[in-house]
Amino acid sequence: MSQDPDYARKAIGDLAPKLAELTDDLVFGDIWTRPGLSPRERSLATVSALIALNRTEQLPFHLRLAIENGIDREQLVELITHLAFYGGWPVAFSAIRVLRELDTSGA
Repeated sequence: MSQDPDYARKAIGDLAPKLAELTDDLVFGDIWTRPGLSPRERSLATVSALIALNRTEQLPFHLRLAIENGIDREQLVELITHLAFYGGWPVAFSAIRVLRELDTSGA
């Protein structure tokens, strides 16, 4: 994963330095690099959880990361369609909207 190792520190470190440190060091520095799952598999799990829980604010970052980790847009659309049956139609439509916005923003 080529994610910036200081992403959270740069994004929120001025306001929440401990949260930024835990995000960079624990979440992305440890959890995302454990050998049990590939980055692609972790992206599928994370994007699925974010969609099912309707956490659309964090979804753009993780959709971009999923693409970087080898999941193409067609697979993301299929994942969202699949999740419509488990998370509900509203969360699927919200996720499609976020993916469409990524497409129009040049991601």
